[in-house]
Amino acid sequence: MSILLENLPDDWDIIALGDINIRKAPTLTPKNFADETFEYYSIPDYQRGQTPSLTAGDAIESSKLLLEPKTVLFGKLNPRVEKVWRVAESSEFRQIGSTEWIPILPDERVDPDFLYFLEWSDHVMPIAKTLVSGSTPSRQRVDPKSFYRITVPLPPLPEQKKIAHILSTVQRAIEAQERIIQATTELKKTLMHKLFTEGLRNEPRKQTEIGPMPESWEVVPLIETVEFIDYGVSQAIPKTPPADGVKIVSTADIDKQGNLLYGKIRRIEVPEKTATRLTLNDGDVLFNWRNSPPLIGKSTIFHTQNEKYIFASFILRICTGEKKSHNYFLKHLMNHYREESVFVKLARRAVNQANYNKNEISALKIPSPTYDEQVEIANAIHGVEEKIQKHQEKRDALQSLFRTLLHELMTAKTRVNTPTD
Repeated sequence: MSILLENLPDDWDIIALGDINIRKAPTLTPKNFADETFEYYSIPDYQRGQTPSLTAGDAIESSKLLLEPKTVLFGKLNPRVEKVWRVAESSEFRQIGSTEWIPILPDERVDPDFLYFLEWSDHVMPIAKTLVSGSTPSRQRVDPKSFYRITVPLPPLPEQKKIAHILSTVQRAIEAQERIIQATTELKKTLMHKLFTEGLRNEPRKQTEIGPMPESWEVVPLIETVEFIDYGVSQAIPKTPPADGVKIVSTADIDKQGNLLYGKIRRIEVPEKTATRLTLNDGDVLFNWRNSPPLIGKSTIFHTQNEKYIFASFILRICTGEKKSHNYFLKHLMNHYREESVFVKLARRAVNQANYNKNEISALKIPSPTYDEQVEIANAIHGVEEKIQKHQEKRDALQSLFRTLLHELMTAKTRVNTPTD
């Protein structure tokens, strides 16, 4: 028995998941019902936002599970990517699901919402990940028979409902922050397009080789607006870092939003001469010139740390210098171009890679407003980024609270109901 199941309250039961499942979901072939619309719980729909799609039977290729309302679905394919989903309580359509789900329709002893959170808890999720078959992680599947044998705690039904209510409240607060982050991120994208084509001065616009822009702006090659551009060190970064050595920024250390993830940066041993030549300076722009098409062009700003940092070969360091290009203006412009697929359109393509070398980035035509307007544009974008960061911090705090409550409530370390209630 799991150590988590020891010292539970006397009024809690311990039971196998299979013993609370009152229905083995049958399968059906949707193509046999070509004109019928189904509420379809597919893995892609889960990953796209956990909203089942309304799909015609003739558009669904293989056999599916016929589901009942309030069924809880556990994702058995590649369980490292955690997936638990609740089937809606009612629907005007028949509900079906991928056979990559393990379904449980709970009996009258179990609140479906409690079961949903229970499957996320340490009583189920980490154990299920060990009950797999398959040669590669992406093809591993949880064995349903073993899954149904997992033993879990079962508080009295009133306590289950209170636990589910508390966790649902926190989960809804997390989802509200996610919606704000998504909306503000879209606002940032719209704002960047407007700023890089209209500016801030309400000027008449002109048509240029790179699109519309204010009349006072120029179109110039990037190299004419910066001090220099150079490549990083071409050397593999070891998985086991040396005890000594210098920290090296790689493409993996820059996220899609243009943040530099200092905590992930590894070390490498290079000659002192190389380290000196490639030492990053405060304010350097780092541009990812080789990556998968969606990521080529992601850019960030380096800020001086308490030790020396250099940069890897798939990054170009762009030193903007003084009063030529503002580094944050340039960073935002490059990330805007990435969002607009400018680099993908211009880059050379391999099977899963695109690249855009130093000569090409040097010749890249960019809009060039006055330095002061560049600063204003960068500040406007930064204001929106601060709002995103604020809500990300709120979301992260709520996620931490959720994990703590999930553990405390599911192990009875925190009680919301006592036998005398």
